[in-house]
Amino acid sequence: MSQRIKLDYLTRIEGHAQLIIERKAGKVTGCRLEVVETPRFFEALLQGRHYRDVATIVARVCGVCSISHTLASLLATENALGIEVPPAAQLLRRLLSYGEIVQSHLLQLYFMAVPDYLGAASLFQLLDERQELVARALRLKRVANRICEVVGGRPIHPVTTCLGGFSAKPEAGQLKQLRQELVAALPDLEATVELFAEFDYPQFSRQRVALSLQAEERYPLHGDSLIFSSGEKYPVAEYRRQIEEYLLPHSTAKLARTQSGCYMVGSQARICNADGHLSPMAVKVADALQLDRAGRNPFENLKARLVEVIHYIEAALHAIDDLLQRGMHRISSNSTPAAGGAGTAAVEAPRGLLFHRYEYDPQGFLQQADCVIPTAQNLASIEADIQLLLPQLLELPEEQLRKRLEMLIRAYDPCLSCSTH
Repeated sequence: MSQRIKLDYLTRIEGHAQLIIERKAGKVTGCRLEVVETPRFFEALLQGRHYRDVATIVARVCGVCSISHTLASLLATENALGIEVPPAAQLLRRLLSYGEIVQSHLLQLYFMAVPDYLGAASLFQLLDERQELVARALRLKRVANRICEVVGGRPIHPVTTCLGGFSAKPEAGQLKQLRQELVAALPDLEATVELFAEFDYPQFSRQRVALSLQAEERYPLHGDSLIFSSGEKYPVAEYRRQIEEYLLPHSTAKLARTQSGCYMVGSQARICNADGHLSPMAVKVADALQLDRAGRNPFENLKARLVEVIHYIEAALHAIDDLLQRGMHRISSNSTPAAGGAGTAAVEAPRGLLFHRYEYDPQGFLQQADCVIPTAQNLASIEADIQLLLPQLLELPEEQLRKRLEMLIRAYDPCLSCSTH
């Protein structure tokens, strides 16, 4: 007897998808994660635009990762046109990235994942019984927003970033106030670690290839080299030789693979490839959570994100100290843009590696664009995990099976709207 299970309207993820499972005689015969978002042609929308306009447009690809798209776009254009970025502006960009990653991670951890482990449909169902937990989530989210506000001008879609650096800089008083707010948030972060240490994470293991930017002097964020957990290293500019995007009939999303198959990007991939560059506090948290640094259990993505939250808060404190000590005398470039060219850039967005590649004509108008989104790179890995996990769940009641599979998908925190292009 054949049976078809359909998980409509997967909840607490960004975008729309459904999971179709087909089984016969107790065996899985089909499994499809169907992304049903309307395709978005943002690369085509960029064609013919002047280089001054591209970053502002492409930031609207995502309301969660608008800063990552902005910075990847600016870096790709700067590489194409030979524009140098002053050290103070580079440091401000790192601080801005820290804010976005913490912002996104806390949103996923508290608002998307916590309800699964506390038996609620949403965080706000816990308002009566766990009022302090909900208040803590909102306080931490506000602190992360503040980093982006102080540096970028507002929480999403930054208005101070520009080619060659920044058009405006934060005042010293704003940075000092921000530092105080970050320090004041440490008790809430400690309580968050205690909360996630109590959860019973599902047992599951699959050896996955991890891809991230290579850590040079610090934990990967912006850079020019890629590294696989298998040891291979490549220049970012050669990403199209290593990564192939493709489509499947059942989904509007793009997927990505290498010659050896699917791979993962994101928090677990970064920690797998660069755990030696984690901050001292983050290392202690990773040990307290008993995090598997090799990233074999996708459910432990939650632990990895929390470790990164601690790392980036500590990194933000150091960045603020450096900015206050060094000063911000020059935050924009004096370079004259070249007459056209091609440039590639990659940044570590909250969900993983984000690539932008542009080609400009001599008048500075964009002729071709290519964007490879983190979720597109993770989708094949999600499907592979589901295929491996399903046989272990077939004896469960259907409702429990549904919950476990949704938890697995949510652990990746997919951004499906970005993946359709």
